[in-house]
Amino acid sequence: MFFFNRLNMTLRRWLLIGYYKFIFGKKVIFKRGFRSRGCFSLFVTDKAQIVFGKNVFVNNGLSISANKSVIIGDNSILGENVKIYDQNHRFRNKKVTISKQGFNTSEVSIGENCWIGSNVTILKGVHIGNNSIVGANCLIYKDIPENSIVKLHEELTITTY
Repeated sequence: MFFFNRLNMTLRRWLLIGYYKFIFGKKVIFKRGFRSRGCFSLFVTDKAQIVFGKNVFVNNGLSISANKSVIIGDNSILGENVKIYDQNHRFRNKKVTISKQGFNTSEVSIGENCWIGSNVTILKGVHIGNNSIVGANCLIYKDIPENSIVKLHEELTITTY
């Protein structure tokens, strides 16, 4: 049974990669050793590109929206439900609806050998240095130097009555 489950996962992975290569061509690049546990979602505009480095692993629910460039370095792993955006809505002109004002874009890069935990959101212009770890549920809106650990510092308070 283990063999058939493993074979099914491998075939599903190759179908996904084949699908994205067929649909997006050179806009989405999967380097050698790319692995995914389940479904992921990629949105790539005409002038954008997404690059997955060698031996990158992505978990269920990854979502990347690229209007410019998203680069994920070699040997990085991304947890469940990671969201990456290289753009943000423009909103300054009050006479025009936000949806019609377009986007501000800036490249996002994740270094080599990084671990991005579950439910992390990475916003435009962020560069995460090599060998960095981002803990679960973090909102990353500024650069992270290499060899860093980022964690959400919330305290769990339990009160009995």
